[in-house]
Amino acid sequence: MDFIVHNAKVYTANRDMDVASVFAVKDGKFIAVGDESLLDEYQTSNLVDAQGLPVYPGFIDAHCHFLSLGLTQTQVQLEGTKSYEEVIERVKAYADAAESRQVILGRGWDQNDWENKEFPTKDALDSLFPDIPVALRRIDGHALLVNQKALDLAGIDGDTQVPGGTVVTKNGQPTGVLIDTPMELVEAILPKPTLEEKKQALVAAQEIGFKYGLTTVDDAGLNKEDILLIDSLQQTGVLDMRVYAMISNTPDNLDYFLPKGPLVTDRLSVRSVKVYADGALGSRGAALIAPYSDAPKHRGKFITDKDSLKQLAARIAKTKFQMNTHAIGDAANQAVIDVYRDNVRLLRDPRWRVEHAQVLDAPDIEKFSTKIIPSIQPLHATSDMYWAGDRLGEDRLKNAYAYQEQLDYAGIVALGTDFPVEKVNPMLTFYAAISRRDLNGFPEEGFQRENRLSRGSALLGMTRWAAYANFEEKQKGSIEIGKVADFVMLDRDIMEVTHRLIPGARVVATFLNGKIVYSNRD
Repeated sequence: MDFIVHNAKVYTANRDMDVASVFAVKDGKFIAVGDESLLDEYQTSNLVDAQGLPVYPGFIDAHCHFLSLGLTQTQVQLEGTKSYEEVIERVKAYADAAESRQVILGRGWDQNDWENKEFPTKDALDSLFPDIPVALRRIDGHALLVNQKALDLAGIDGDTQVPGGTVVTKNGQPTGVLIDTPMELVEAILPKPTLEEKKQALVAAQEIGFKYGLTTVDDAGLNKEDILLIDSLQQTGVLDMRVYAMISNTPDNLDYFLPKGPLVTDRLSVRSVKVYADGALGSRGAALIAPYSDAPKHRGKFITDKDSLKQLAARIAKTKFQMNTHAIGDAANQAVIDVYRDNVRLLRDPRWRVEHAQVLDAPDIEKFSTKIIPSIQPLHATSDMYWAGDRLGEDRLKNAYAYQEQLDYAGIVALGTDFPVEKVNPMLTFYAAISRRDLNGFPEEGFQRENRLSRGSALLGMTRWAAYANFEEKQKGSIEIGKVADFVMLDRDIMEVTHRLIPGARVVATFLNGKIVYSNRD
């Protein structure tokens, strides 16, 4: 054996949820899993005493934005700002840190965290930066605050209308906030990251992921050139992270990948299409059946309407690709699930996914199955709980973030973070899933606690079930003979310790293919 780990508490995440104490690895795969008697059967010159530490399968983030995480590391960071004034201060400090900038990009503001919960306006940005474009993305990625220079370059004025989104105006003039599809007009005039910048971004994101025990990331929306870049970096040994790449729903991407069929290597899987049905709840872009409780004339908008969803689903159903659709509002979820049901009926094992599945009409929850899988982010529930009731009202809120109820019908849930919308750390996902509390322990009884997941379900959602949602359950997701030796050692047992100790759990070591890719100890 290349090495044997013993004296460990190994949560295998197999079908029986067995707990072992010893496993052996050779050529990057688990060869044996069991108890201390295995030490008499197998030999190695590298015997690792885990000193009682817990070991888990490598964590899988079932919905994230891996490349975006890396790219945002060089932008102005706006997470946690408590006012628009603080946003402006951070932007000024970022601008002052370099002699000259051709553009200012940032991400992370959330007006719901401010005392004044109205959308900000561009006035302060216009005053400070009249000559260079500024584009600050909201935390959910579905709204953009830009200055007048960016609007001018993009050709946006008070009369601009783009299907599937909104140019927010006041007195007939743009305020600087763009919701969903109009953002593309600004993105088109911003400088594109260079190939070298993308390489650096992917490596930076990998370092962050390994630090937190991630061994597979599901990047929810990549273009052809970025997928091929990831493939080349993996093949040349620059990038080790396993990537489940969802191709963005564009004609170029579909025409390139769908006729070729799935692209699967030992580290890359390309067999799904990422679609946006609607926007986000926080920016009131989620498509609702009835108007928003705090905006009675507004129901949100579809980014991809139902007829387009039908046409796309019919095309994907003729291939071996999976359809993974972002759906936040109950109208969007209803449309997506109904379109799915019409298409998966005759498919043997489609595993089509509803990404987020955030707000649903009660009868639609019952439509989940092993063919239609909820891909959910527990941190969204504990982030949104402070204001989601304002958007939805008490009755609709009962069917929002209903993770246990979705699990009851689907049989599995795939868990992710949606980083960089939320923090990367999967320990926070696990904590939010089982406690429904924020990091301050609020609310003590848990937000809609009836939809808490058990610890076992939460672990499976980050491991074996996530692998299943990726069609990869035979290769990874559990510590079993024949599977790749992706595993994580933690400094505490998240299956046993009290809730409040889980967020502080630290990764001792992350192993990918039987090799250490991160360690904080010798």
